[in-house]
Amino acid sequence: MTLPSHVPLAIASRNTHVERIHWGSVAVVDTDGALLAYAGDPHASVFSRSTLKPFQALPFVRDGGPGHFRFTDAELALACASHGGEQFHFDAVSSMLDKIGAAESDLRCGVHMPDVYGEHNLPPRGSVFDQRHHNCSGKHAGFLGYCTLHGHARDSYLEPEHALQRAISREVAALADMPEADMWSGIDGCSAPNYGMPLERLARMWARLAAGTSPSGAETDASLARIYGAMAAHPEMVSGTGRCDLALAQASHDGDWVTKVGADGVHAIGVRSRGIGVAVKIADGDFAAVYATTIAVLRQLDLPLVTAGTQLEKWADPVLRNVRGAAVGQLQSTVKLTWA
Repeated sequence: MTLPSHVPLAIASRNTHVERIHWGSVAVVDTDGALLAYAGDPHASVFSRSTLKPFQALPFVRDGGPGHFRFTDAELALACASHGGEQFHFDAVSSMLDKIGAAESDLRCGVHMPDVYGEHNLPPRGSVFDQRHHNCSGKHAGFLGYCTLHGHARDSYLEPEHALQRAISREVAALADMPEADMWSGIDGCSAPNYGMPLERLARMWARLAAGTSPSGAETDASLARIYGAMAAHPEMVSGTGRCDLALAQASHDGDWVTKVGADGVHAIGVRSRGIGVAVKIADGDFAAVYATTIAVLRQLDLPLVTAGTQLEKWADPVLRNVRGAAVGQLQSTVKLTWA
């Protein structure tokens, strides 16, 4: 096992004394795979987690699934989402399942408390949740759509050798410019196969998503463009109310970037006007450090990002508060990009 050469990207202090240091790396890459800027180790091997979701939807889109089942763009965005399990997310997943002739019991993602709830926002007493509330249920509905479209078995759609998962692996390898055998595989939190790769390869994939170009760069990839368009038009489906990914997307001018966070400190952004992808990894997986770092990186890229007085303000170097709301510390991004 090779340990990555991470560097400090964010520091949490209390009464001016450092309490936590969040180490990690950043890669900024163009559609040709050229490394434009970085911090730490841009070649660090990372498990892509939910930043892979737009590409897991790609075989379904490429084979005409959304049109065949009359999915709306909002429903397509949900197939790329880690949604909050809000009522509008639940209703959209139910609609997707109805359109493909599937049931909630056909999903294989499991059940958890919807992400919209938390320590300070408990669900109503007596609430009952099912798999449609799972943050990955839109992705799994898309998986079932692919299986229905091609007549593949539904009950085994998460098996690595299933036709769906093989198609996803091929798409990911092509966009990352990697042999399939060089990607390391694992099982994600929703039980779906997922892939690890160098951080700069993940950024490369997101650059191509944003630009809507094929791996060769010689032609437009209409399927990537369709996914990007759906995510840009419906960021509330990709994440949810009060979340950083939604605030970042809403801060974008005319949908110029799309963004997706993943568990364990992975974050990816594709910027259409620049044709670049940004991938961030915080080693300890702290979400607040991820978001503060991502915002600082976008600022250093001179993107028109306004935080003051916007929903983004609470994510940019936030004041740390205790349960009574008293200010007890400060989280500050320390990332400094090096230009390649």
